[in-house]
Parts: sequence; structure tokens; C-alpha cells
Amino acid sequence: MDLAKFWDKYGLYVALAFMMLMMLSYSIAWLRVSVGQNIDLAFAPLVDGFKIPFFILIVILSALTGLYSSLIQKYTIDYDRMTEVQERMKEFQKEYREAQLSQDEKKIKKLDAKRDKVMKEQLELSQQQFKPMAFILVLTVPIFFWLLFRLNQINTTITLPYVGVQNLTAPVLWVIPAWMVWYFICSVALSQVIRKALNIGGL
Repeated sequence: MDLAKFWDKYGLYVALAFMMLMMLSYSIAWLRVSVGQNIDLAFAPLVDGFKIPFFILIVILSALTGLYSSLIQKYTIDYDRMTEVQERMKEFQKEYREAQLSQDEKKIKKLDAKRDKVMKEQLELSQQQFKPMAFILVLTVPIFFWLLFRLNQINTTITLPYVGVQNLTAPVLWVIPAWMVWYFICSVALSQVIRKALNIGGL
């Protein structure tokens, strides 16, 4: 079995297993610190040399994350097929709703027979969207480890909407720290711009 066939058949399970391993790695302190220290060799000049404010650095890293995530998805997901499946699903739902409203039992039975095929395509589409996560996490998790490593050594603040001035490590959304909220806001906003520029459809 070649690599392409293996990935088509088992890619989802590999991605899910890898995601679980990555989440587990967060609880292993020595691994988190070790990876953070090694990444710091490359990123330290940005903080210590160029004196880039940490909240700006998070913007840069979130843009980088959005760029490589979008590129990976662009070349691993068949967006043409995804659009076709989504259109067929919308058409099926519209037909089914109309048949129910008109109480057309014959048409409902016909659509019930078609439902399995439509749902199977939808499931395959969902699985396809999960597969790139393994590649994305390989690059993203070390960045998060470095952020955690550096944030434990500095004391800096950021002004966020509704919560005001907060330390980057302070929890502002339940247990979620300010730096992660800021990273998420930047990542979502910048990813939309990048995806538009690369002509990538929404997931």
C-alpha cells in the first residue's frame, strides 16, 4: 500500500491519535520546557535583540500560524469536491423539507433512500477536514511551548476589550489566559485575510 492510499484510508485515525498525543504533551513539564528552550534559540533575538513587544510578537506568530495552516489545508483538502458536497447537502435538505411540508410520503421515502449516500459524503468531508490537523499541530504545538516558556520569565501586560489591562498570563476567560485570548483573536482575524488572499473556502 503506497503512502497516498494509506493516508486516504487511515489518515483520520493518524490525525486523531496525533492530536491526542499533542494534548497529552502539554501535561509533561520537562518535554514542554525542553521544546520551549530549543525554540528559544531561534526566537530569542526577536525578544531580546529587536525588543519586539510580546503582544506584537503574538500577532506575528498568529499570522505565521494562519499562513502555514491555510497553505496546508489548501494542498490537502479538495475544496472543489467540498463545495459540491455542501451544495448537494443543501439541495437535499431543501427537498426533504418541502416534501415534509407537503406531506408527500412517496417523495419522502425516495429521499430517505438517498439520505445514506448524502450522509456518507458529509462524513467523508468531515474526515477530510480533520486530516491536515496532524501537520498543523506539528508546527503549532512547539510555538505554544515556546510562548509558555517565555511567558514564565516575563511580566508584561495587554489591554483587552471589556477586561481592560491584564497581565498576559492572567486568566481572563474562565481559565484561559490573556495571551491565549489575544492569540485566538489575532489568529481568527488574520486567517480570514490569508484565506481570502489564497482563495481558500471556509471550513
